[in-house]
Amino acid sequence: MSNIKELDKKYVLPTYARADVEFVSGNNARLLDAEGKKYIDFTSGIGVVSVGHANKRVNSAICEQLSKITHISNLYNIAPQAKAAQKIVEASGFDMQCFFGNSGAEANEGAIKIARKYGERDGEIKRYKIITLQHSFHGRTITTVKATGQESMHNYFGPFPDGFVYADNIDQVESLIDNHTSAVMIELVQGEGGVQPQDKAQVQALAKMLKSKNILLIVDEVQTGVYRTGEFLASNLYEIEPDIITLAKGLGGGVPIGVVMTSLKGVLTAGDHGSTFGGNYLSTAAACEVLDVLKEYSDSGELEKNIDYFNQELEKFYSANRKMFTSKVGIGMMCGLRVKNAETLSAIISNARDEGVMVLKAGKNTLRFLPPLTITREEIDEGFKSLNRAVNSL
Repeated sequence: MSNIKELDKKYVLPTYARADVEFVSGNNARLLDAEGKKYIDFTSGIGVVSVGHANKRVNSAICEQLSKITHISNLYNIAPQAKAAQKIVEASGFDMQCFFGNSGAEANEGAIKIARKYGERDGEIKRYKIITLQHSFHGRTITTVKATGQESMHNYFGPFPDGFVYADNIDQVESLIDNHTSAVMIELVQGEGGVQPQDKAQVQALAKMLKSKNILLIVDEVQTGVYRTGEFLASNLYEIEPDIITLAKGLGGGVPIGVVMTSLKGVLTAGDHGSTFGGNYLSTAAACEVLDVLKEYSDSGELEKNIDYFNQELEKFYSANRKMFTSKVGIGMMCGLRVKNAETLSAIISNARDEGVMVLKAGKNTLRFLPPLTITREEIDEGFKSLNRAVNSL
């Protein structure tokens, strides 16, 4: 471990405040570090390893694809890409088409480009403005950083592309619309902003209002998508039909992938957008198997039972430790506990790691839970036992 730390310090840019641990293997929600210590993972790589670590079906699909062809470019037809797009669109229930990239930020860049071209092409006035929400998070590229409604993330990196406006909340959106507004971009549950769900009635009213004004609704489902909230999309749960949806994290089971999907099928044409690696054989073969695994899991009713059990145990943990927490938030397996102060939150995360359970921070004061969707009851029980030890030792 010490050698790895030295190499990291010498050769890797220090953009992460890394914990002093190196994982070497995993199995569903279990992890093993280089020192032989065992952990329960309530993070799934920040919502990425949706079907668990080292999922045999996904690994098999990846290995099979690797033995044939990994990459050739989007100048040619790619069978698993077409199949993945079909599975995504059919699971969504919407009449859409997909563009594949490598990350959530890239998916959101694609969404912004679609909205900007739509706004310039449709009408005499150039419509380029996109309204997002305070405390939102949409990515780390220059454009998606600017789309993110967190002022602290804008330090040092300007000047930024023009045209992003921030609403304090959904109710304020309409008052910020002008003749240059092309789209509104929201997360139905703000992940990095503190696991904060939007109000369903407000979201539905927003969708209706935007439709009446011919303004696009973009829903960033990078963290909420692919069954994280219990439905394939949080948009399905909120009973809305956005014009553009972005996906990433849980779609590849650990393989980098991002997707922007839209009902605006004729807006982007050949040459308007592209990606060298996006949608290649490897990433989309993995995505196809992840989608099959989770569809079967959802259709069987086991996903719903698992979500219920995890939330039941989280509620028990919250109730037993009310001195530290103020509220329980989230939807499905995207959950959080509001902690009374930042110092306590940091101590819980550190102690939890010492006790063998991995948890996350969100916003300034939220303990975040994003376990693999396939986490077992035994793993849930073990994880909360470790977490109870962690808070009891404070």
